[in-house]
Amino acid sequence: MRRLPLTLLAASLLLASGIASAANTTIPATAVKTAEQLRDKAMRDDTGYRIVTSLTTEVGPRLAGSEADQRGVDWAVAKFKALGFDKVYTEPVTYPKWVRRSEHGAIVSPFPQSMVLTALGYSPGTPRGGLTAQVVKFDSLDALKAADPATVKGRIVFVDYRMQRYRDGHDYGVGSPIRVQGPVVAQAKGAVGYLLRTAGTDPHSRTPNTGVTGFRDPAKAIPAAAISNPDADQLGRVLAYGKPVTVRLDLDCGIEGEYTGANVIGEVTGAKHPDQVVAIGGHLDSWDPGTGAIDDAAGVAIAMAAGKLIRDLPQRPDRTIRVIAFANEEMGLWGGRAYAGKHADEVAKFQLGTESDFGAGKVWRMSASVKPEARGAIEQIARVLAPLGVAYDAGRPGGGGSDLSQMHGKGMAALSLTQDGTKYFDWHHTAADTLDKIDPEELAQNVAVYAAFSYMAAQADGDFGSAPGAFAKDGAGE
Repeated sequence: MRRLPLTLLAASLLLASGIASAANTTIPATAVKTAEQLRDKAMRDDTGYRIVTSLTTEVGPRLAGSEADQRGVDWAVAKFKALGFDKVYTEPVTYPKWVRRSEHGAIVSPFPQSMVLTALGYSPGTPRGGLTAQVVKFDSLDALKAADPATVKGRIVFVDYRMQRYRDGHDYGVGSPIRVQGPVVAQAKGAVGYLLRTAGTDPHSRTPNTGVTGFRDPAKAIPAAAISNPDADQLGRVLAYGKPVTVRLDLDCGIEGEYTGANVIGEVTGAKHPDQVVAIGGHLDSWDPGTGAIDDAAGVAIAMAAGKLIRDLPQRPDRTIRVIAFANEEMGLWGGRAYAGKHADEVAKFQLGTESDFGAGKVWRMSASVKPEARGAIEQIARVLAPLGVAYDAGRPGGGGSDLSQMHGKGMAALSLTQDGTKYFDWHHTAADTLDKIDPEELAQNVAVYAAFSYMAAQADGDFGSAPGAFAKDGAGE
């Protein structure tokens, strides 16, 4: 046989290698059938609801850095073990410790009356006896940014933007920056305090939505709080009289050093590729007014229950199912950023991942950021999820959820599984975030979605494209 020249032989080998590396990722028919069985079993299973009931009852609110933080970690470790996960461990996460003790507010003049408000994360306290100053109102964050500092200096800024309900919750994309960035902008222009109409959608309840600000340096922070929709309406009416309006804030809160909490992780070890993982999870912390049911005990329960259903199969999955209960998502994705920092070098071993952090409404949309050769496998997953009412949006990227967005940013292939958030911001970060807001059947649908997709990803022939920097150009998927 005639020998090929060396250069031609090398080119042939490279071509063959390229063809192999570009092979389509597929999911075997047997795995699809098992996923369908998992899906149907999950819809009849109450494990997720029992887990969320346990967390919200036995631990309750879990403000990061509080005494309940450690109780939550202990609970998660014990729950993973009780559910039969093969490996349970923690990874430390250090962050500023912010505390809330008390909060009061009132219109002092021209028409004295109290206001219902809640201090925002990283807000400092007011001086003893409170802070009293004239209010200046803006209709938007952009208007505040454009304001002459002379109109703001020495005053309490009030940004009056009313969020609307949407199935995908997209108006939070306006409300959240008003809460996070607004106080920082106001402080830089010389304001002495900051108020916003609550970043929430309940028009009637006097339960303002708390949340974090963008303050990081206590020396460059001003007292900041959210007032409920009815109180914002009232303040707006008083301002409409055209007279100077004075408000008093009395906040006892602030940063007290640092605290080290933990991400809590449970694994169902893969039988063939134990070092390759499908990552799912939720965040363990919550704000303190409610019991953190929809934000995010539900997410923790969904992921734990999905992992438990896969663990109970007659055979272990080919790849490891890793469930992560993240620390301190609420005040800056501390758990997610710590996790990504620790595991960035392993990103190629992450098969696929996403986090549940948008309540417990039914999942209605799936999107994905994967390599082109894995789109067929995503379509296979979509067909299994379709009977649950989940539509696949092939033109939309996947972001991985809140904390796992950090691993996605390192190059992890990711899904977004969007829940129905029509009423989510009625309760989000409020005293109304309690177990009664969770429908057991809707929660079971979430578990079915997570169990089915996780198993199929674990059994796939091929990968979904995770690699350092792999999805840098695909945009935000949340």
